[in-house]
Amino acid sequence: MSELKIIKGEASEIEEQAARQIKDIVRAKPDAAIALAAGRDVKGLYKRLGEMCAAGEVSLKNARILAVAEFSERHDCENFLREQLCAADVSEENCFFPDAGAPEEYDRLIESLGGLDLAVLGIGQDAHIGYNEPATPFDSYTHVQKLTDRTKRQLSERGYTKENMPEYAVTMGIKTLTEARNIILLAGGEDKAAAVFEMVYGKTITYIPASFLQIPTEVTVYLDTAAASRL
Repeated sequence: MSELKIIKGEASEIEEQAARQIKDIVRAKPDAAIALAAGRDVKGLYKRLGEMCAAGEVSLKNARILAVAEFSERHDCENFLREQLCAADVSEENCFFPDAGAPEEYDRLIESLGGLDLAVLGIGQDAHIGYNEPATPFDSYTHVQKLTDRTKRQLSERGYTKENMPEYAVTMGIKTLTEARNIILLAGGEDKAAAVFEMVYGKTITYIPASFLQIPTEVTVYLDTAAASRL
């Protein structure tokens, strides 16, 4: 098992440090293949990354951007990423999104790109990463996942209702994500503290999907003070 590199601080501090880590990776490899999650945990990071691009500190023009997941019936994750990265110079032809009708094609695409250079993740209250819900096998690649009731409750906090609540998502699998050469995970808020504790100190079992981040060697976890409160 590798030891997770954990960085704690105020939200703006960890977002700045994570953005600078991404900047260094892209500067070293301008056409890096980068998997990006959507959601509250990473929103501030993407804003800061867009500001860096606008200021000319880094360019994502040649980077290959792949969404970690998308809802099967909607394009909300795609819309989130496009909105949050609007200040970044991301090329449309270098943006990729998974297809629930052919999830295996996404892994073929990743393989054709030489694998993922970086995966940027958040974490769910039940420690899911991407939409790999508890009990997802460690050796899973991109697949369609039925969302749990707990995930749906989280989505309801983001404004989803019974009428527009997604039932399924297509997501990079745990194996897909842990094969990335670098992994960054951000977590913010007290409601993520229990999941963060399990990720860091729990056994690597399928009921704690994020616990499998203990296995890769290059994982940096950025936590605000509330998310780190149980460590």
